Amino acid sequence: MSLQIKSLGLDGVLEILPPRFEDDRGFFSETWNAQRLSENGVTLDFVQDNHSRSVAAGVLRGLHYQLPPYAQDKLVRVVKGSIFDVAVDIRRGSPSFAHWTALRISAAKWNQVLVPKGFAHGFLTLEPDTEVVYKVTSPYSASHSRAIRFDDPDIGIIWPMNASTFQLSDNDRNAPSLEAAEIFDLHEEYGV
Repeated sequence: MSLQIKSLGLDGVLEILPPRFEDDRGFFSETWNAQRLSENGVTLDFVQDNHSRSVAAGVLRGLHYQLPPYAQDKLVRVVKGSIFDVAVDIRRGSPSFAHWTALRISAAKWNQVLVPKGFAHGFLTLEPDTEVVYKVTSPYSASHSRAIRFDDPDIGIIWPMNASTFQLSDNDRNAPSLEAAEIFDLHEEYGV
C-alpha cells in the first residue's frame, strides 16, 4: 500500500491515508513523512503535537482557529475511536467562504485530514473514549485563539448526532457567529 491523498473539495483540505503494514505482531505506519508529502505538494513545518481524549461520544470541540501570525495548519488523526471532523473556510473574499467539508476519521480506517490556515476546525466524537492527535505549524497562542459557533446557520453544518446532546466547553458554547467573528481576509493575509 502506498500513501494516498484525496482532496475534500475545499482549497487545501485533504484526506491522507498513510500506508499501514500489519502482521501477526500488530502494525507499523509512518504517520508523517515530510519527504513523501512534499513529493505530493504538501510542504509544512510542524512545531507542536497535541493529543486530546474525550470520554463520551458527542463531545464537540470547535470550531477553532488562530489568527496570524499564529495561524495553524493542522494534520489530524485518531488513535482510538472515531470522529466527525469539519473544516470551514473562513477566508473572507474566498470563493468558498463559509463553505464546509467533513470527513469521518477513525483509528480503524487510519485516515487523517489536513486542515490549512484560514479554516476553522472542529470535531465531534462518535465513540466513547476517543483520542485525537494532531500536528500544528504554529504554537498555541491564547491571545490569537478564536472560535465560531458550531451551529451557525450561515455555515449550516449537518452534524451526524442531535446537537442537544453535545458536550461543549463554555468557550465553544458561547462562541460568536461567523458574521461577528474576527477572521481572515483573503486579500490582506494571503495577498490574493
